[in-house]
Amino acid sequence: MDQLRVGLVGGGPWARTVHGPALAAHPAAEITAVWTRRPEVADELAADLGARAHTRFDDLLEDVDVVAFAVPPQVQGELAVRAAAAGRHLICEKPLAGSVEDARAVVAAVQQAGVHSSMVLTLRHAPAVRDWLAALPPVPAGPGTVATARWLSGALLGGPYSTSAWRIENGALLDVGPHVIDMLEAAVGPVASVAWAHHDQPDLWRFGLVHEGGAQSTVTMSMRLPIDPTETEFAVFGRGVSHRLAGRVADARTCYASLLDELVAAVTGSGPAPELGVERGLRLQELVEQVRAAAV
Repeated sequence: MDQLRVGLVGGGPWARTVHGPALAAHPAAEITAVWTRRPEVADELAADLGARAHTRFDDLLEDVDVVAFAVPPQVQGELAVRAAAAGRHLICEKPLAGSVEDARAVVAAVQQAGVHSSMVLTLRHAPAVRDWLAALPPVPAGPGTVATARWLSGALLGGPYSTSAWRIENGALLDVGPHVIDMLEAAVGPVASVAWAHHDQPDLWRFGLVHEGGAQSTVTMSMRLPIDPTETEFAVFGRGVSHRLAGRVADARTCYASLLDELVAAVTGSGPAPELGVERGLRLQELVEQVRAAAV
């Protein structure tokens, strides 16, 4: 095929500013269909992207090879199962679904259908992040290694995402948490256990992780602090190791383009399956829920 036909599901700010423009700009992808829960939003977005607006999700599935989701997790979980069962490849946001059980259902559907999937873990597709990870010692790191992560923002105090119901309910843990835990696992190895966790209202999360091999990491994150721009930092310290990665590392659309490169290669048979598929999304959602369960 010359181009993958992609259907965009969702019409919120992330769909408009990242999914839509990145898909439209990619030489191997074509947005052919749009569906949202509000037909008037689908009509407007489809007109902007030169695509067809559908009033039924099943009609969109008939029109595409890939479905890109930009919807709340509880909606994504249900629709992703249906898309995989129809033989469509998936681009999924984090968190993967509204619950761990529903995330497992998405993974089972993808595996049964034999389709490819990619999670929108934008940081991992940033060149600066890949260079930073490549400079670290091999994982898992040993007990003499300590990692830290800090992600502090005011995104829920105002702006395009401050009215998102699932973000308001879950805060940084469910929105930022998957990114942070994914980065720490990539840096020092898989998480073996949650050592401790504290949640202070309205949205300050602090927790400690123990990684396979013995490394330990600590996390501080919030989306309700009067901070602009967002403050982020990842660091790894140990014998002969002192690596920091701070600040904005890449444009989301650039990262999304890299994600699309990998997915296109997998679908066309010119490359391996994406490393960060729905199985990765399930793993991160399981760890986020372990943090939630441990919080005091």
